Amino acid sequence: MGSKDQESKSEILVDTYSGLLGDQSIILAMNSSCVDPLIQFEAQLKILELSFQKIFSLPNINVLKSMGKNSDDTDELENLFENIFNIYEDTLLILVSKDFYKLQILKEITTWMNQNNQYLQERAMMIITRVLMFASKRAKKYPSINAPCLGVLAAELLLLCAHEDPLIIQQASSGINYVLYIAMCQNSNAKKQKPSRPSDGETNNPRVISSDFELLSKATQGGKNKIAQSIGQILPPHLLTDFVWTLLKKLSSPDVEIAFEAASLLKLTLEYHAQKITMVSKIVDDIYEQLSLDSSHAMKADLLQVISLLTRASPKKVIFQLMEFAVPADDALLQMWQAVSTESSVASPVLKTILSILKGKPGEIEETLIERRRFSLDASNMMPVAASQALCTFLPVHSYRKVVAKLFPELLMALMLQLFYCSQLLKDTSQDRPLYVRDGLKVLLNCSGLKEVDEALEKKNFWDQFSQVMDHQYGIHLIAKTLSECNFPQFPETLHYVYKIAVKGPRRSEDSIVTIIFFAELLNNFFKESLPKEFLVLFRNWINDSNPSVGKMSLQKIASMAPVFSEIESVCHLLLPVLDAFLSKDHTVIIRAMLTLRNILRKLDKAIYSTVCSRIASSYCPLMDHVNSGIQCMAIRHFGELLMDMSEYKRMLNHIILGSLVPLILFLESTETRIMNACRYTLTMCFSQLKWSTLYLLQEDNYNFESMVLSICNNLLSSYESYIIDLISDTLGFLGSSRAFLKKGSIILVGYLGKSGAHLLLREEIDVMIEVVERVTREEDPVIKMLAEKTHKLFKEIAYRIASSTIKQTLRRWVKMFHTKKLKPIYDLANVVALMENTAEESAEVKLNKSTLEELTNEISNK
Repeated sequence: MGSKDQESKSEILVDTYSGLLGDQSIILAMNSSCVDPLIQFEAQLKILELSFQKIFSLPNINVLKSMGKNSDDTDELENLFENIFNIYEDTLLILVSKDFYKLQILKEITTWMNQNNQYLQERAMMIITRVLMFASKRAKKYPSINAPCLGVLAAELLLLCAHEDPLIIQQASSGINYVLYIAMCQNSNAKKQKPSRPSDGETNNPRVISSDFELLSKATQGGKNKIAQSIGQILPPHLLTDFVWTLLKKLSSPDVEIAFEAASLLKLTLEYHAQKITMVSKIVDDIYEQLSLDSSHAMKADLLQVISLLTRASPKKVIFQLMEFAVPADDALLQMWQAVSTESSVASPVLKTILSILKGKPGEIEETLIERRRFSLDASNMMPVAASQALCTFLPVHSYRKVVAKLFPELLMALMLQLFYCSQLLKDTSQDRPLYVRDGLKVLLNCSGLKEVDEALEKKNFWDQFSQVMDHQYGIHLIAKTLSECNFPQFPETLHYVYKIAVKGPRRSEDSIVTIIFFAELLNNFFKESLPKEFLVLFRNWINDSNPSVGKMSLQKIASMAPVFSEIESVCHLLLPVLDAFLSKDHTVIIRAMLTLRNILRKLDKAIYSTVCSRIASSYCPLMDHVNSGIQCMAIRHFGELLMDMSEYKRMLNHIILGSLVPLILFLESTETRIMNACRYTLTMCFSQLKWSTLYLLQEDNYNFESMVLSICNNLLSSYESYIIDLISDTLGFLGSSRAFLKKGSIILVGYLGKSGAHLLLREEIDVMIEVVERVTREEDPVIKMLAEKTHKLFKEIAYRIASSTIKQTLRRWVKMFHTKKLKPIYDLANVVALMENTAEESAEVKLNKSTLEELTNEISNK
C-alpha cells in the first residue's frame, strides 16, 4: 500500500511539474506578443492563480521525504518538489524583470495564500521575498521604473507580520523592507542617503545593496509606532494612500484579529502622516457606507477615529465630503460629524469651511468647488442645507466657543442668506428644509450669549413661522430688529462685517437684498440722528443695481430712514442716484424712487433743498407723459408739491415750469380723472409761481380748454415769448399720439402758439409745422380733421406773410416785440363741436329719408 501511495505522489509531482512548464511557456509567449497589456496581464494572472492552487496545495516536503524507500528516492522527490517552486518563482522573476507593473502579482499571491490554511504559506512567502529582493536590485539600477502597487503590497505584508507562524513573520518583515527599499529608490523625496548618480559597479555590488538594506532594516525595527513613521516617510503620497486604503478595507474583514491589527496600523499611520493622504473624500465616503450598512459595526469606534485623524490633517476635504451626503443627516452621518467635532485644534478651519458652504445657494451647481461633487438630493446642490444642520452639532461643542464668538457675524449673515434661499425653496417643495436654518439660528444665538434674543423671537412667534411659507424679508427684518432691541454686544463687529461684505459686493443679487435689509435695520436702530458718510456710498450703489429688486429694497430702506438721511451734510450726493433711478426700465423702481425722494424732501432743510430743486424739477419733466399712468400722475403731482415747497425760491424754477407746460396743459383733457386732477393741481402751482391771472379758468365751473390755452399764450406773449418756439416743438411731438384727446389738444395748442409766435418763426420752421399738421388733416375723426384743417390754413397764412430775406425777418421781429397784441379765439371749439353734431344729425335724417323713399318705391313697384 505504501508503494502505491508513493507512486501516486510521484505522479502528482510529475504532472504538476509538466503542467507548470506548459503554463510557463504560455505566460512567456504572451509576454512577447502584441496583445493589449491589460488583457495580457489578466490572462497571465489567471494562469498563475490556477498554477498557485496546484503547487501550493502539494503535501509538505517532510511528508514526501517520509514516503521515500531510500535516500535516492527521497532526493529525487525533494529535487522535483523544489524544481516545481523554482519554475513558479522563475516565471515571476521573468515577468517582473520585463515589467515592474507586474509586481502586482505578489499582491494577489498574498490574497490567494490566505484563502486556504492548507496552502504552503511559508513557501509562498519565500517566493514573494525573493522576487522582491530581485526587484529591489532592479530598482537600484533603474530608479525611474515605476511600481504602482507598493502601497498595497506593504499593507498586506505588514498585516502578515502579525501571523502566528514565526517563519511567515520573518519573511513578511524582509518583504516589507524590500518594498520600502524599492519605494526609496523611486521616491526622490524619501529621507535616504544615496549617491547622486550610482555607477554600474555600485548597483550590482551586493555589499552596497546589503549596506543600504541593513540601514533600512534598522529603521523599521521596533514597535508599530516606528514602523508607521518609517512607512509614512518613505512612501510617496499616492502609495501611502493605497497603503491606508488597503488597511481601511481590512477593517471589514471577518477575521477579527486582522481587523484589529489593520485598525491599529491605520490609526498610527494617520497619526503621523494623515496630511499626505490624497483620497480623503473616497475614504470618508467608504466609512459612511460601512456605517450606514451596519450601524453596529464591530470597528465603528476605529472608523470614527479615522475621521477625526483625517479632519486634523485635512479639515476642508473632510467637511466638503460630509456635506455631500443626503439631507437630512442619518445616524451614521451624525456620528461622523461628532467625530469631527472632537478635534478642537481644527475648530477654526472646520467652521470656516462650513461658512463657505453656507454662502452657497441650494439647488445651484457651484463650479468653483475643488472637490468632486456628488449631488445627493433632487440632482441639486443641497450642501448649504446640510451645513445648516451640521452647525447644530458643532456650535454647542465647548472647544468651539471661542471660534464661534470670533465668527459670529459671518455665521449670522450666512444663516440669514439660507433663510432667504430656503424660504424660496419651500414654495416649490413640501419638505421642511428651512427648519435646519431655524435650528442653526437658535443654537447660534444660545451659544453666543444671546438667549434673551432667542426668547424675544419666541414671544413674537418667529420660530413657529418657519414651518410655514414665511416672508423672508420680514424674517430678516425681525431678527435684525430684535437683536437691536436687545442691544446685542456683538453689534460693532457685526456692523463692521456687514459693511465689509457690502463694500466688497456680494456674489449674487439676492445676497444684496439680505444685506440691505439687515444693514438698514441696524442703522435705523443705532443711528437715530446722523449717519456716517461711508454708509451713504453703499446706498448710492445699491439704488442703481442691475437687479431691480435690489434697487427697490434700497430705496425702500432709504425712505424708512428719511429723518436720518435728511440730516447728513452730503445728502445731495444721495439724491442724485435717486433721480437717476427715474430712468429705470422697471416701473416699480421709478415709483419707489419718487416716493423715497418725497420722504427725504419733506424732512430736508430748505437751504439745502434749494441747491438741488432745479435738478429734481427737471427730472420730473420726462415722466409727465410716461406710458405708465401711475408714474405719470405721481410725477405731475410731485412736481406741483416741489413748487409749493420752493415758493420762496420762485425765480430758480421759472424756466423749468415754462418747459413743462405742454404735457400739463394737454393732459388736462385726459380721460383718467386722477391725471386730470394732478394737472389742475400742478398748473395751479405753476400759475401762482408765474403770477398769471389764469387760475380762475382751472375751476370746474369756469373750465374751458381753448380759453385756458388762449390765456396761457397771451401770458407767454407778454412775459415769456422767448419760450414759445420751444413749446411749439414740444407740442408737435404730441400730434403723432394715438389718443384722440392728445391730438385734439395739441392741434389747438400748436395753433395758438404758432399764432402768438408768428413773428419769431423762420420760414424753415413754419414749413415743418405745416408738414406735421398736414398729416393730421387726414384723420378720420371729424373734429380733429376740422381743427387740423383750420390750423393748417392758419400756418399757411403765417408762411405767406414771412419774408424770404433774413434781414427783413429780423427787422420784423424787432418791430413785433414793441407792438404785441393779445390773441383772439381761433377755433371756437364749443361751436365747432355743436356744428359737427348738427351736421351729423342732418346727415342721419337725410340717410333715413332716402332709405324710406327707396322702400316706398320698391313697394309700389311690387304691387
